[in-house]
Amino acid sequence: MKEYEAVWEIFNQCANNQMRDVFIDEISIEDPEEFVKQKFKDRDFQYEKTVHEDGTVIFDIVTSGIRQRYTFTEI
Repeated sequence: MKEYEAVWEIFNQCANNQMRDVFIDEISIEDPEEFVKQKFKDRDFQYEKTVHEDGTVIFDIVTSGIRQRYTFTEI
């Protein structure tokens, strides 16, 4: 298992409100992509995965019309 700092952002849909919900956690997982698939397994969702040079993995997710982002940084 690898240790990650996971940042989950839920973006607000209101045009005049740029605030978002942000949750930060340290988790032990093998595969961030499998984690995201399990988290949203009972929902119809789409995601785009981006891997940065430093190893940070970002998932931009849309489910139920709500835009979300998961960022995993290995610690």
